[in-house]
Amino acid sequence: MKKLLLLILVFCAAQAAFAQKEYGIKFSSLINDELTLENAIRLGLENNTDFLTARQEIIIAEQKVSEAKFMFFPQVALQGTATWFHLDYPMVLPESVANRFILSDDLIRLTDDSYKNQFYGVGITATQYLYSGGRMSGALKMARANLKQAQSKYDTVKNAVVLNIKKAFFNLQYAQEYALLTEKATQKATRYYKNSVFSPWERVQARAEWARFTVAQHTALHDLKQAELAMLVALNKELNSHVKVVGAFKPVQVDLDLPHLNLWSMEFRPELKSAIYALELDNLAIDLALSRRYPDVILTGSYEQLGYDNLDAVNKQISLAVRLPFSYNLANQSAQKKAEQRQSTLRRSAIEDKIHVQVAQAHAAMTFWQTEVLTRQETFNDVSAQLTKAERTPLSGLSPLRAAQAYLQTGTDYYQAIRNNLTAKAQLEWAIGKDL
Repeated sequence: MKKLLLLILVFCAAQAAFAQKEYGIKFSSLINDELTLENAIRLGLENNTDFLTARQEIIIAEQKVSEAKFMFFPQVALQGTATWFHLDYPMVLPESVANRFILSDDLIRLTDDSYKNQFYGVGITATQYLYSGGRMSGALKMARANLKQAQSKYDTVKNAVVLNIKKAFFNLQYAQEYALLTEKATQKATRYYKNSVFSPWERVQARAEWARFTVAQHTALHDLKQAELAMLVALNKELNSHVKVVGAFKPVQVDLDLPHLNLWSMEFRPELKSAIYALELDNLAIDLALSRRYPDVILTGSYEQLGYDNLDAVNKQISLAVRLPFSYNLANQSAQKKAEQRQSTLRRSAIEDKIHVQVAQAHAAMTFWQTEVLTRQETFNDVSAQLTKAERTPLSGLSPLRAAQAYLQTGTDYYQAIRNNLTAKAQLEWAIGKDL
């Protein structure tokens, strides 16, 4: 029995752990916790109004597809009426009560002296379009194309939100690392300043050199607060919250040529897909405009029971109708839709050119920064190693402070290159519409 209870507890704990991993973490738990890039993207998407609105547009488009499918089913109506009347002349009831014909009081008395000026009727009517010239199928195709367009817009908004979050994340990551770097450099400079021997004239300059480290540290803390604020804005969270990001702040490499990336962009960029679906919609609109030249073939059947004071009478009917719509502006609409089709073709071509430019720019930036960051990394590591060796020698003059300044500057250049390298990769992923 104890083993069984132990197994049940282990199973429940495993389920709880799996549920937490599946649905991610809540922002309230990040007050004393750390935020990874994956969780930042998840939280940002969950709270972005544009992204949530695009998701609702997909739901609306899906419902419109369902409505278009219902057009192929018979239109069925149930009708029940109860009418009290006093007529000197026969009349037809309004359409809201099934257009029923009622005789006048005098005509009814010729056949029935016991009636009470009451008329009842119940019935069912079914209408089925046998042929509509392609209008119903065209409406369904347009609804499906609108759904595809809504999905492309959803992907477009998602990619833009993810890019914004990545930029804010890497900027905050850089601000955190830079604040630590300035703190470390300031500690070194303080030690050098207090332990070095200066002439009276050198001490004036040394004091100014030392003050520059304090200024850099204060600026770094200010930039850190601004980066935290930008991160909270990207996550759409309360601005008085505190957030700290974690992750590997190191260079990344992308070994892909430009033609390969251009092919991916033509396949994955949702803006291009949206332009293609817009062209498809224009083609369907032309077909719908031309379909107005064809008739509708409609089959209607009804069954009803009706009568005065009772439901003894029975009416049954089946009708086949052919209806040919006539429109004066058919030619104008066709010309208008063709012009809109040409506009969509031109817009698609312009979007393709724009995407190629964006991919080329992002690829060039990525190529530069993934090479430049390695050069700056080597320089910073070399300066750090040389500074460590120099610390073993006696301190005198301005050279130690200037060496600390060189350490801070090369470290700043290196960290900026890492940030630009990570941002360039995020920009390239957005340009091709796919994570690398």
